[in-house]
Amino acid sequence: MSSLVKDVRQVARGWRWSHRPLPPKSAEPHHLFPAPREFPTDWARSRPARAAREAILRGGLGPIVRRETTLRVEGHDVFDALDGPVIFVANHSSHIDTALLLTTLPTEWQRRVAVGAAADYFFDAWWRAVGSALVFSTFPIERSGVGLSDTPTRLLAEGWSLIMYPEGTRSPDGWARRFRLGAAYLAAHAKVPVVPVALVGSYAAMPRGRGWPKPGRPEVHVRYGRPVRQGDDEDTRAFGARISTAVATLLDEDRSDWYSATRRAAVGATPSPSGPAVADWRRVWASTASPVSRRSRPRAWR
Repeated sequence: MSSLVKDVRQVARGWRWSHRPLPPKSAEPHHLFPAPREFPTDWARSRPARAAREAILRGGLGPIVRRETTLRVEGHDVFDALDGPVIFVANHSSHIDTALLLTTLPTEWQRRVAVGAAADYFFDAWWRAVGSALVFSTFPIERSGVGLSDTPTRLLAEGWSLIMYPEGTRSPDGWARRFRLGAAYLAAHAKVPVVPVALVGSYAAMPRGRGWPKPGRPEVHVRYGRPVRQGDDEDTRAFGARISTAVATLLDEDRSDWYSATRRAAVGATPSPSGPAVADWRRVWASTASPVSRRSRPRAWR
């Protein structure tokens, strides 16, 4: 009996659950590569799917996020003078980032937002693609830039806002990487504003390799910033640089305060969000420290 159990476990460990072949396609002789085809996600934005997603976010995912983390949200006042659609651009260091954004958006925005997700990760198996499209309203994005679809542009034209991570993937050490220009190009083409968002503490709460937040309700911050719009004579590269600076300023504001961060931004002295140039273990060590809320800091006057 023990031998049978051992054999079953060995087969389970070696089974290709997502049906990915062991050898890469490029190593197979005379292989004809099919034309790239985008996984259909329009069904996930239908009325029944939207109703199911709202129930999941408000009745399931939202309470879980607030139960497992100590959540603080700043900047909701930007929505008072904001009219969609927009592109939300955030730094990215954890799988919990999308849950943080979707569960902290105002309800009317939450109902009309879609999330750009890596096609080679979230859409490589049908069950993962269906699950992420239903729960998070994801649509596939090719990180290589090959085979780009018109889905993001079409969604913006239909009044949907988008959530995008210009780094292209999660940070391996919690510090921000260089922003790619995809979100800036899309915003410039669709003539929509970009809302910068700073996510602080998500790497410490749920770093790579974890499928659930760490115990102890680690503190995480979500900070929304003022919209950034492309100038009349501004090229896309300069627009993208301003978007990156806006996110960096929000990260600096979370570490200090609005006035100090604004003064540093005015003179181009905002600290780089890419972190210190030190050994990898020190970068990871620094980014795994949970952020400290200003509410718990000692006050100068009692």
